[in-house]
Amino acid sequence: MKIRDTVHFAWYKKAFVMAIILVCLFSSIRMTRADFGQLISNIGQVQAFLKKLAHPDFGYLPRLVDPMIKTLKMSALGTALGVLFAIPFAFLATTVVTENVVITQIFRFFLNIIRTIPNLLLGALLVAIIGIGEATGVVTIAIFTFGVTSQLIFESIETIDLSPLEAARAVGANKLKTAVWTVWPQVSLSVLSYAFYAFELNVRASTVLGYVGAGGIGVKLNEALGLFRYERVSVIILFIFAVVVAVDTLSEAFRRRLM
Repeated sequence: MKIRDTVHFAWYKKAFVMAIILVCLFSSIRMTRADFGQLISNIGQVQAFLKKLAHPDFGYLPRLVDPMIKTLKMSALGTALGVLFAIPFAFLATTVVTENVVITQIFRFFLNIIRTIPNLLLGALLVAIIGIGEATGVVTIAIFTFGVTSQLIFESIETIDLSPLEAARAVGANKLKTAVWTVWPQVSLSVLSYAFYAFELNVRASTVLGYVGAGGIGVKLNEALGLFRYERVSVIILFIFAVVVAVDTLSEAFRRRLM
């Protein structure tokens, strides 16, 4: 037997997949009317923009400290509120606790609705309802955190050891006592880990909520872009990057200690 008889390259399958990808690519270009020639012709403008961006105005940095502190406060308070409300909803969204499929499906449907609303759209809606300011940012972050962490928590509940639950029910414990004394001890560390993870996400998300008037350092970024002060935009981006890296590092260290 020859070597070529034992090797199967399946080149025709790869060629078919490549042809499908190319067809989809060119179809997308035609449907969206993308003009790459125009993009190439604007290279000079891109270079001018990057040239301004490459000269950050570090003298503007002291004016960013207070908005960044507000952003961190928004993220911390919104995360705490979101996780606090997510815990009881997550318990009700699993049959391990409720033993009732109807109740579980109702709560899961509600949580799915919350998760489908984009963060910026939610912020814009709440600005129209509550008004401009940090309070809107806190509520937006809390709702976003509620949607994210509730799913993570009820998925953790569904993977716990069921033996303590069976023992508690065997001695006559009701659903509330069973949830508090047998379910919560098994998921408490996971909930803390999810809270730190949500805080990481919220620090990033809260920086852009200022575009819709939800307060924080995003307001300064929006102002700098609106005034074409790209040297300020550059220092704001660097400051946000440094803070996000610091928060990610601390959060990861806390989560490792919990595990």
